[in-house]
Amino acid sequence: MVDQRQPEGKSASQGGIQPLTQNEPTKMIQSVQRALRIMEYVGAHSGGVSAQRIAFECGLNRATAYNLLRTLVYERYLRRDAMGRYALGLEVSDRYNELTHAMAGPRNCGEFMRRMATETGYTTFVARFVEGRPAVTSVTEGNRSPHVEDLIVGFDDGAHATALGKALLSTLRPHERSGFLKSMGMRKFTGRTLTEPDLLEQDLMVYGESGVYAEMGQFQEGVGCAAVVVRDDEDPGERIVLAAAMPLEDIGRFWPVLTKRMRRAAVEMQPLL
Repeated sequence: MVDQRQPEGKSASQGGIQPLTQNEPTKMIQSVQRALRIMEYVGAHSGGVSAQRIAFECGLNRATAYNLLRTLVYERYLRRDAMGRYALGLEVSDRYNELTHAMAGPRNCGEFMRRMATETGYTTFVARFVEGRPAVTSVTEGNRSPHVEDLIVGFDDGAHATALGKALLSTLRPHERSGFLKSMGMRKFTGRTLTEPDLLEQDLMVYGESGVYAEMGQFQEGVGCAAVVVRDDEDPGERIVLAAAMPLEDIGRFWPVLTKRMRRAAVEMQPLL
């Protein structure tokens, strides 16, 4: 029999589920709380436990306990053996595997970029020097970024106007950068595009202090982009940058947070290269 003196959702034993704290949020769903308490209690008993015992220990009336147990078994978060005892189900191990995978972090650059795009909502790019020109080598779309039609894998133009291009140009010596700009030119993409080498040098110097390079509507109207050098190497072909594109207003509003996130991303990405 259920001890009716115990209110639903409270523990009936010192070793059972602990009561809620006093600072709990409002408008919580009690059935979810009760189901979680059942999961916690069952999880502490590897040999299985009866429905009657679960109801008593979790402070539930028998009808509520059976309804919750039936639902949890159907969803495979619990399983019921031939003796009527309940134990954790396969879905719990699936959720555990997902958690450990997420906490372990991505295993390669592709996974890292997908996570970055999901977390921020911004389209992310990897770029490097290909045959002496800054080129996009990978793109992962984010749902909050405006579509930039030209920034696709293989794009190698407009380095002076893109954040990823600026980040790569910053790794060159001044005379190498000057030679590159003379050879490639500084095409005007928008009214904000920097078309003079001296202005670009000043731009690189300012952003170089933070280590995060940006362009604000210099490549495409209404779009901003930030980039960071992930790996600098003596061989230009081994230099890699990571960039993110976003609505122009976001880059102004979130610049301090963005620079911090991009610098952290560079550190996180290095072991994956």
